[in-house]
Amino acid sequence: MTITSGLGARVRGLFVDSKGPWGTSGGSAGDTEDRPPETGDSAPGNGPDGAPGPWGGPSRRRRSPISGSAGNASLEDILRRGRARFGGNLPGSDRSWVLWALVAVLCLWLLLTSMHSIAPGERGVVTRFGRYSSTLSPGVGLTLPSPIDRVAKVDVASIRSVDLGSEGSSDLMLTGDQNLIDLAYSVRWNIHTPELYLFQLAQPDDTIKEVAESAMRAAISQVTLNEAMGDKRADIEARVQETMQKILDSYHSGIEIQGIAIKQADPPDPVNDAFKKVTAAQQQAQSFINSANAYSLQLRQKAQGDATAFDKVYEQYKLAPDVTRRRMYYETMEQVLSKVDKTIVEAPGVTPYLPLPQVQKSQREPAQ
Repeated sequence: MTITSGLGARVRGLFVDSKGPWGTSGGSAGDTEDRPPETGDSAPGNGPDGAPGPWGGPSRRRRSPISGSAGNASLEDILRRGRARFGGNLPGSDRSWVLWALVAVLCLWLLLTSMHSIAPGERGVVTRFGRYSSTLSPGVGLTLPSPIDRVAKVDVASIRSVDLGSEGSSDLMLTGDQNLIDLAYSVRWNIHTPELYLFQLAQPDDTIKEVAESAMRAAISQVTLNEAMGDKRADIEARVQETMQKILDSYHSGIEIQGIAIKQADPPDPVNDAFKKVTAAQQQAQSFINSANAYSLQLRQKAQGDATAFDKVYEQYKLAPDVTRRRMYYETMEQVLSKVDKTIVEAPGVTPYLPLPQVQKSQREPAQ
């Protein structure tokens, strides 16, 4: 209603272009209205400038077409107030687009820095103003926007490996029997507690290498050279893993050792050839010993078998001594005479010597 009345007053003022006899714009009777004299109005009977009207009556002031009626704001006032709220421009001006773009960028920044996607094999370490706050589990996590909260994603699923004493370099260690050995080994580890891994160790990789070398030297110093090069490797690896885990736990490193693998265990290069010859000789000697043990075991089993057979024959001999004695005689003679080319038959009326090979030969010739 206020906007309509102010707009109507202004339209009526546009059609009035002549002045009255007192220097004011003339108009129809509807342009003015009777109202009580206001403060600052001319005295009754005077014109707008204090002059009396043409009939000596009081002059009436016409309402301003711009200001409108008392207590009502015009359309220009409303537009002016709207421009003031938007920095002097309406929402359709160029400056308002910059403001809306800044608002959109702010909302996007809040969204991107407050929501974090954590993979299944990761953990998100949250720091608030540089101080550890919490750890995000896999999934979508919410934090305060940056730079208040910052999230560092740490991979806790993958197994890392570090090689020490590579085959191309010489990493000599002293054994328990005062010999030198050249070792090449690897350490497998992963991150168990990400917040400890990030904030407790300044250089985790270097720390792991130093701890591994210290633990390996301690383990090698308790075995001989032959044990380190031979069947004690598994014991050495288990001992080094246990020692490393204890040291890293005391550092609160958040690292878990998965295993140690010795890839090379050789004497120093100057004496490596001689050690290889000695090793070959030892292996050959061990092979001979194994063969002798196998033959000894074979003879022992055969002797045990013969003894068992003799025990069975003796049991039969006790039951029938004469029959058993004769059967043993026949079996023995059969074994002895089977290796000669003649046969002696002791029977009455029979030639004591029979040239069986000649007889057999004469029998075979007609057949051919």
